[in-house]
Formats: sequence, structure tokens, C-alpha cells
Amino acid sequence: MATYLLCHGGWAGGWQWREVAGLLRSAGHEVFTPTFTGLGERVHLANPDHDMNTYIQDVLMVIKYENLHDVILVGYSFSGVVITGVAEESAHEIRHLVYLDAYVPGDQQSLADLVGAEVMAGLLEEAKKGDGWRIPHFPPDADRRTPQPLKPVYTPVMVKNPAAAAVPCTFILCTQGAQDIGPLHFPIQQAAEKAKGDARWRYRELPTGHMPMWTMPRELASYLLELAA
Repeated sequence: MATYLLCHGGWAGGWQWREVAGLLRSAGHEVFTPTFTGLGERVHLANPDHDMNTYIQDVLMVIKYENLHDVILVGYSFSGVVITGVAEESAHEIRHLVYLDAYVPGDQQSLADLVGAEVMAGLLEEAKKGDGWRIPHFPPDADRRTPQPLKPVYTPVMVKNPAAAAVPCTFILCTQGAQDIGPLHFPIQQAAEKAKGDARWRYRELPTGHMPMWTMPRELASYLLELAA
């Protein structure tokens, strides 16, 4: 039996993984799908002072209090930054890191650094339409979407731990992702190209848009189940 810890994307929550988690559990594995503080069903805890370290601690606390070991840690989209930070703190508990159509930061990089000033300017304009410290989701009536706080987007992460660098990694690229999120997908494609050319990484592709847990859940689960072998 393998242990999977699945981290959701921005504006979302652990509910995003329901179908994939069910497929992994049906195969006999243990699955955790935490929701970050201030998002999803925890939106009532949203606070302008929360940053990326809050999300990293959310995941670290699941690992600690559920007493998890040998974890297959999956970060989707935004959560590529989260799992990078988690690995820095808890590499000894992680069996494999999976970046699912995700951002991969370097040392002292934030998500804002990765997407660039022009994209961030647009997101800041959207935030000004609301309370100023959160980015509303577009469209605003999308299923179960909650506003995404800005401060985590600007929080840099450290990438210095040799033990974290030694954890095996997989990158899964959604080849049609740019059709869904436009220029936000460009740094994901850059990370995919880098992983594809690095013998230390496993590389896979899904011929779908940026929501593979909904559009290709069985194929995605199949890729994740490869890591349990």
C-alpha cells in the first residue's frame, strides 16, 4: 500500500481531487487531500497575513499528525511551490514528488517571480475589484471556487536542502493547458521542458487542458499508480 498526499491548485480545495482520490483508494492505497487555510471549506479562515508558508505548514501538519511516511506528494499547478517547500522541511518522509502541470520554483523564487510582472499586474487589477488582498476567480460563479489570497503568491521559497534535491521527481504536463490559463501556463511549459531533458526526472504528458483531475482522471490516476509499484 502506498500513501498519497494530493495538494490542490489555487482558488480551490481538497474537493478538487475527489475522483482521482477515489480511484487511488479503490486500488488499495491511502490518500489525503488537505485544503489550505483560507480556501475551499476553510475559506472562513482566510486572512491577509497568511502566506505560502501557511500552506506549507498545512501539509507538514498532515504528515506529522497522520504519522505519514514514504509519501507520494503531488502538487498541482500553484501547489508545485507548496510541495517544493514541504520537501525542504520533510524530505525524509517523502518517497516521490509529482509536479502535475505545476510551477517549479528555484531558490528564493515566488510564484509571482515565475509568472512575471505583466501577468501579476493583471492579477492585481482583478484583486482591486474585490477586497484588495484576494484575487477573485473568473468566472465568479464557478463551482466551489473561493478567492485566492495574494500574499502566498509573493512568498519566496528556499531550495537548499540536499536531501530534498535527492527525492525522485515526476513532471506531468497537460499539453493543452495554455488553452485554459493562457500566459499563466508558460512557466509550467518551461518547467516541463527542463524536466524532460533531465535524466533525474520522470516525464509524462496528458493530452488535455489544465484540469486533468476532471478531464482525464483515470489516465492521471494510472500515472500516479505507477509510482506505487
